[in-house]
Amino acid sequence: MENSRVMLMMSVVVFGMLSLWPMVVMGKPVLHKVGGPKGWNQNVNYTTWSSQEHIYVGDWLIFKFDKRYYNVLEVNKTSYENCIDITFIKNVTRGGRDVVQLTEAKTYYFLSAGGYCFHGMKVAVNVQDQSPAPSPSLSDTAQSSGGSILPSMYTCFGIIIANVFYVSLVSMGIW
Repeated sequence: MENSRVMLMMSVVVFGMLSLWPMVVMGKPVLHKVGGPKGWNQNVNYTTWSSQEHIYVGDWLIFKFDKRYYNVLEVNKTSYENCIDITFIKNVTRGGRDVVQLTEAKTYYFLSAGGYCFHGMKVAVNVQDQSPAPSPSLSDTAQSSGGSILPSMYTCFGIIIANVFYVSLVSMGIW
């Protein structure tokens, strides 16, 4: 009887720790403001901005712009290169603070119609398959490009540990 309780407790602990694995491997999604502090406007070098970002599957882009003048269209590579705005994949525009979740590891292409693309309002975003494990440093949580949209890893870890502890006490007959 005592051996079965110990085995159950060990199983719960191992399962609880394994449930943390996706958070460690994938990291947490990040919200990237396209164009940084300048947003989605003319006279921004989006090639430079994009090359300085580390964007992974599950991350989000936010386009902040004046909806009276600009919009955001997802297009294919040919349309991106030639500023063709009539055959777009998706119109992302909703109100000037528009978000897009990046669900695949690929290059996404966005542009603004109405001739603004010819003035540089286009961006190619290379999305990588997996983010590295998050750093334990607290200084890394304040990112210039945006913040997390999910609870922190530490919050999730605390909830899981509390559940493992509770189940262990119940299984041992203490609670």
